[in-house]
Amino acid sequence: MSLTTEVEFQAAAIEGAPEQAVEGRSQWQLTWRRLRSDKVAVASMIVILVMIGLALAAPAIAALVHHPVDTAYVNTGENAVGNPVGPLTNGFWLGTDDTGRDLLVRILYGARISLFVGISTTFIATVAGVAVGLIAGFFGGVVDTVLARFTDAVLAFPYVVLALALAVVLGPSLAVIVGVITFFSWAGISRIVRGQTLALKEKEYIEAARSLGASPWRIMFIDILPNLLAPVLVLATLYIPAAVVFEATLSYLGLGIQPPTPSWGNILAAAQDFYQVAWWYTVFPALALLITTLAFNLLGDGIRDAMDPTTERLLAGQKRRRRGSRGKTPVPTSPDSIAQPPAAVG
Repeated sequence: MSLTTEVEFQAAAIEGAPEQAVEGRSQWQLTWRRLRSDKVAVASMIVILVMIGLALAAPAIAALVHHPVDTAYVNTGENAVGNPVGPLTNGFWLGTDDTGRDLLVRILYGARISLFVGISTTFIATVAGVAVGLIAGFFGGVVDTVLARFTDAVLAFPYVVLALALAVVLGPSLAVIVGVITFFSWAGISRIVRGQTLALKEKEYIEAARSLGASPWRIMFIDILPNLLAPVLVLATLYIPAAVVFEATLSYLGLGIQPPTPSWGNILAAAQDFYQVAWWYTVFPALALLITTLAFNLLGDGIRDAMDPTTERLLAGQKRRRRGSRGKTPVPTSPDSIAQPPAAVG
């Protein structure tokens, strides 16, 4: 068979082959693919889901162990000298607190408060920050100047001082905590969104949309906003643990959630006088706070890396190196193959 005949035969075979649709991958599909290959991010996601599930199931767990959240068990929850009992004692899986209440149940109920504050404040701050930053960056001029200076003022204000002042004037409550954390969280998101909007509104596809008669609001929310979701999602993931820690700090100082409502902060505040005689009273609430915030931070880092286009090339390079290292076979060395030093000439 000549070369020409062979080429014609292959071309005919290709033309006769069934057509297969080539499916493209969106940015979110590529991000999810990279995120799944990150074991730390996947483990962090599992931890977060487990923590949320336990927080939602707190009433069911309290009913399972027959220990309501605010019920003190003086006879079984305290020892002879009035100190808390340890883990796995008298049916208390993680021990008790200073008044004989089940520590496991109170930690789970505290998770409900902490996760609610972290997720709700981040959601409200994200919506407000995206709206302000998008409007300031797109319209520019006086609107941008006023909103940008207001954002700078919010970022420069000592938020701890305002939180303490509001807690003293209005009284410590969940509403005050949510309001303070939300007010000081939106500004950072707004600044990032404004900078991204200033860069995106000069792109060619935005100019094309203007030339076709698209309204400013359609350009902002249809053409620009979808391209801002990636950095905003990363920021929101990292803002949740910051809000959880800030709520715990205010509750620890007595300016947040007030007893008997459990919160990780006020549980740790009550446990500071018992760390020498009841280590579990301090360790378990602190571990819950540490694991939750660490999981959110690691997940945020994983999402940030997954949304970076260079991550795909890095992962491909690592796979090639691993395959190359497995393909190499070690060369056995024998004593005869070792070079001997030259003999000295007498």
